[in-house]
Amino acid sequence: MNKRVHIWITGFVQGVGFRAAARRKASELGIVGYVRNSPDRRVEVVAQGQSEILDAFLAWCKKGPPGSKVQSVQVTEEAALNEFGNFRIRH
Repeated sequence: MNKRVHIWITGFVQGVGFRAAARRKASELGIVGYVRNSPDRRVEVVAQGQSEILDAFLAWCKKGPPGSKVQSVQVTEEAALNEFGNFRIRH
């Protein structure tokens, strides 16, 4: 089943390649959506894909790439709108 999640990642997650690594991981898993830095130093992700695959992506988000220090991950499920064709970095 296709599912969509809105993720907010808190910690030392900006300036460490988090967005590029998230894009690589999402593309590798076949997830669509976007990642971007927010002004409050968190990283925001909207991701859509198969439920099991999103679970794997969420597990990755809780660790992040080398050099990051994830403190918390907040996840909200949303209606899958099928508006994305790929996973990209938004600015």
